[in-house]
Amino acid sequence: MANRLAHATSPYLLQHADNPVDWWQWEPAAFEEARRRDVPVFLSVGYSSCHWCHVLAHESFEDGDTAAYMNEHFVSVKVDREERPDVDAVYMEAVQAATGQGGWPMSVFMTPDGEPFYFGTYFPPEPRHGMPSFRQVLEGVHGAWTGRREEVGEVAEKITRDLAGRQLDHGAGGVPGEAELARALLGISREYDPESGWLGSGDTRFPPSMVIEFLLRHHARTESEGALEMAGGMCAAMARSSLFDQLGGGFHRYVLRQRPEGVLVPHFEKMLYDNALLCRVYAHLWRATGSEQARRVALETADFMVRELRTAEGGFASALDADSADGDGRHVEGAYYVWTPGQLREALGDQDAAFAAEYFGVTEEGTFEEGTSVLRLAREGAGADPDRVARVRAALLAAREPRPCPGRDDKVVAAWNGLAIAALAETGAYFGRPDLVERATEAADLLVRVHLGEVARLVRTSKDGRPGGHAGVLEDYGDVAEGFLALASVTGEGVWLEFAGFLLDIVLQHFTGEGGQLYDTADDAEQLIRRPQDPTDNATPAGWTAAAGALLSYAAHTGSEAHRTAAEGALGVIKALGPRAPRFTGWGLAVAEARLDGVREVAVVGPVGGELHRTALLGTAPGAVVAAGETGVAEFPLLADRPMVDGAPTAYVCRHFVCDAPTTDAGELARILGGR
Repeated sequence: MANRLAHATSPYLLQHADNPVDWWQWEPAAFEEARRRDVPVFLSVGYSSCHWCHVLAHESFEDGDTAAYMNEHFVSVKVDREERPDVDAVYMEAVQAATGQGGWPMSVFMTPDGEPFYFGTYFPPEPRHGMPSFRQVLEGVHGAWTGRREEVGEVAEKITRDLAGRQLDHGAGGVPGEAELARALLGISREYDPESGWLGSGDTRFPPSMVIEFLLRHHARTESEGALEMAGGMCAAMARSSLFDQLGGGFHRYVLRQRPEGVLVPHFEKMLYDNALLCRVYAHLWRATGSEQARRVALETADFMVRELRTAEGGFASALDADSADGDGRHVEGAYYVWTPGQLREALGDQDAAFAAEYFGVTEEGTFEEGTSVLRLAREGAGADPDRVARVRAALLAAREPRPCPGRDDKVVAAWNGLAIAALAETGAYFGRPDLVERATEAADLLVRVHLGEVARLVRTSKDGRPGGHAGVLEDYGDVAEGFLALASVTGEGVWLEFAGFLLDIVLQHFTGEGGQLYDTADDAEQLIRRPQDPTDNATPAGWTAAAGALLSYAAHTGSEAHRTAAEGALGVIKALGPRAPRFTGWGLAVAEARLDGVREVAVVGPVGGELHRTALLGTAPGAVVAAGETGVAEFPLLADRPMVDGAPTAYVCRHFVCDAPTTDAGELARILGGR
């Protein structure tokens, strides 16, 4: 019999709907039930494409005896971290403070008042490598709850008090200036390995999308060749590696360095947010350098998102799983993507198979598991015949298509769709792909229609066109506003500027505290044991700096001092953190570059999509905003009272609404805006 999760909108929760565990969603009734029964709450947090979440579920949550013990002694609550990032953030902070590490699945035991007292991540079904079994953990917690309740209460109270007492230095002492940005650049250069092209020295490599955006903007403002070389080196390294799907386009979540071979092997899940951010980064790298590799990767990533993540309603799904069925029907990680030499021969014939093995690094012994290899561009592949490469790639992609596909998390997350809207709109405009701009517009329509709807506040998620029940958080407002602003610049449709302004007014009213600090949840949202507040980037831009960037752009469009002041107040935290932790404040540093440059306000009076408009979009000036259309278009204040010169399309470039002489010459406009 299905449990309470059967009616959830989260695919992750639906995956557990048939567990024998009597799961609850995160709701007041669950905690009331724990009080009534006088039992602790077991909180399990994960997400649908999390490999070890599936392992824990299969080993323990699907086991009848384990489930019976959980149902007797606990109220068990299942949370999708992508649906409730606030719950995840608060309790992950507790896990990391108590254990020194975190990750998913996250397992937390707490009182009926939500106060945590015991933590962990994955627990095996039997004791292993010094770890207790999950059943041992359950029995130990139950024993402590029934036999040492006073001690449990003291621990829970202390942890909750410590979390609530943590104060964030939100940097009320001003905005980042030249010195802070230069120190941040130096910090990144110290962690950059020019030989490999990767940032950092650990075995796990995540795509540093937001750091690259900072480097590109820093180069545009200062002409620092070092910044551009690092940005190009990182992008080239990712494009050559198995992080990038060499056949179907798009990026996996991260890569691990295998020991002792040294080959980078991906964790094969594909996330919408990574692909949206990287699509935009590669498009911006092409804009700055004209790199053919950057152009190819940007377009292939955009096409991947549209082909494999677009939902029937026009939005974009959250993720593809890492796991899928292999040739023997086993559900294993990477089965859809890896190859053996024999499979190459079957798909290509002997000669092309030998070429493909050398080009993509497929070996007889394998670089992954059980004799299979991940595809990457081996050094020997440099200079290969591009026509042959294209033919081989097409043949291998066709041979891969009949394989069982990884599962898809069809949940539409507002923030990540905002990132996709910005990426697809700009990529479509740069490369003459109006279909990509159309897909961006359709996703924006879905967000307005379903995620805003009649409540006039963003809903975090939807599925199958049905809104979820959880309020949007700060990153939703910041990233969706960013997407709408990019779409307004590309399409010349001022309604998207209006929608962005509406969302940002909510940020000012409900997410902003004293001294410009921002909170991840609204002041009228559900109150947890701590109001989450994190200005550092994770896999996506921090909500704090995403909102700052959108506020700064909106102020440039409209001249609103309230929005500009809010953006500058929010950037104070980057002045404090940026020089010390540049890898984790990349988006904030990128926004600071735009603010230091002055944010060019570009008004193009003339046809949308014309030469001057496209030239304006291709300018590299950090954070420049573009309004295009006929003069006096009400939704674009930048177009007010802007006449054409001699009847020709005309561009006006301003800073703080102080303008240079208008120009009708595309070459001159490119020179002003740093375009090629």
